Amino acid sequence: MKYSHKLSDAIHILAYLIIYKDADLSSKAIASSIEANASVVRNLMSDLRKAGLIRTQAGTAAPTLSFAPNQITLLQVYQAIHMDHNLLHIDPKTNPQCIVGGNIQDTLNKYYTDIEESAFHRMNEITIQDITNDILTRQNAK
Repeated sequence: MKYSHKLSDAIHILAYLIIYKDADLSSKAIASSIEANASVVRNLMSDLRKAGLIRTQAGTAAPTLSFAPNQITLLQVYQAIHMDHNLLHIDPKTNPQCIVGGNIQDTLNKYYTDIEESAFHRMNEITIQDITNDILTRQNAK
């Protein structure tokens, strides 16, 4: 099973822009922190820019947040990077002749929808400032 790291990488980028605001903010420097290719960073930054969460200027490595960190929620980041698939996935190949296989998809779909709505509500309460504060608290505790 393959998982996407786009959301955690996009959050990583935003936290990096805050914590290292006076340092090298090139895609190469950020990619080094994520341990990814700089093109991955540029693509995510493009999505964040199109969503209005960051500002960039061609020819200069000085991206900035468009809003205060406490005004950017994880849900906004999630939506910015086009995470348009469900958080939870139902196996589409079950035996319709079986009581369980014939009903599990609709049953799980009901519960999964409720879980996702709760998750999105919680994501809308958590800000990039919360994430950054936690990172710095953990670093200072070392």
